[in-house]
Amino acid sequence: MSTEDFTRQLGELMDREAIRECMFRYCRGIDRQDEEALRSAYWPDATDRHGPYQGSATGFIDWAVKKLAADGERSVHSISNMSITLAGAQAAVETYFMALQRDRDPEGVSREVFLAGRYVDRFEKRDNEWRIAARTVVYDWLRHMGTPEGTEAERFGIRMPVGSLKRSDDPVYALLASLGS
Repeated sequence: MSTEDFTRQLGELMDREAIRECMFRYCRGIDRQDEEALRSAYWPDATDRHGPYQGSATGFIDWAVKKLAADGERSVHSISNMSITLAGAQAAVETYFMALQRDRDPEGVSREVFLAGRYVDRFEKRDNEWRIAARTVVYDWLRHMGTPEGTEAERFGIRMPVGSLKRSDDPVYALLASLGS
């Protein structure tokens, strides 16, 4: 393999890893209501078609953070099966996701929803950084699971620590702070 081929392949691997890290930041941001992480996953001029929301990514983040703060109780997003097609400073990225969400209905009753689908994203590399430029969320599976049965303590006994929707209360941020991140 020539030095030129090796350098090109190494650059492509680094680009793919930067895209994966951006997707992981998005998941942490949405699950922990970490507005900074969410904003860092999108370019300021990005668009998002996300369920009932369609418009700017900035508007989506504003809408989601407000909605989660008002109604959200728990959220876990897991991503897999990521296909990345690089095309210069752009990439077509399809990422499968599964999400479990617990929120409250308008009457304040807890409800749970299982979602599975795909993030269909156009990423752009600007100033050597990859972020989402345009997102369409494709919902392949949606199941309303109703109200949760019992409390977590009844199902599992007291387990600590419990993940938090709030950045300030979740253990991963204490770990990051201890590393100076």
